[in-house]
Amino acid sequence: MGTPSASHEVPKPPSAQQHHAGEWLRQNRDLTVEQQRKALENDPQYRKLPPQQQQALQNRLQHFNSLPPQQQQRMLNRMETWEHLTPSQKTDARQLASQFRGLPPQRKEMMQNAIRGLRQMPPEQREQVIDSPRFQQMFSPQERQMLHGITKLPLAPAEGGAEVPRE
Repeated sequence: MGTPSASHEVPKPPSAQQHHAGEWLRQNRDLTVEQQRKALENDPQYRKLPPQQQQALQNRLQHFNSLPPQQQQRMLNRMETWEHLTPSQKTDARQLASQFRGLPPQRKEMMQNAIRGLRQMPPEQREQVIDSPRFQQMFSPQERQMLHGITKLPLAPAEGGAEVPRE
């Protein structure tokens, strides 16, 4: 008798113990939703979780599968990037995300447009633009402080949309 083939191994569910964030999703992305659900439910690590956490993972998987492929890829990229942030950077990103969520919709859109443009500039030019008279007229001191913070974080590229920190 031989060892079981890799195709018979049950992949690990998304968890903090994984080597790379999003690895389970990448490995199982081409399976049907039903196959993904069964792989998750059969995983020993998943079975050890309390029912609420199991349901939360099922909900996240369902949400992920409802997204278009490009958005799924962006989510996987963000997960990978998040994994490499320092604890301090994660704290900063959470604070910035919280502040961003508190902005009115029109201000969010202005900020997203600014972030998109700033991300395409070298870091020293970003600082000059954020501190420029034009940006001082367009954005409040708090918004400019947020722009400074967001553009300093090593976040995943925006790919057509502004990348705003998420928890």
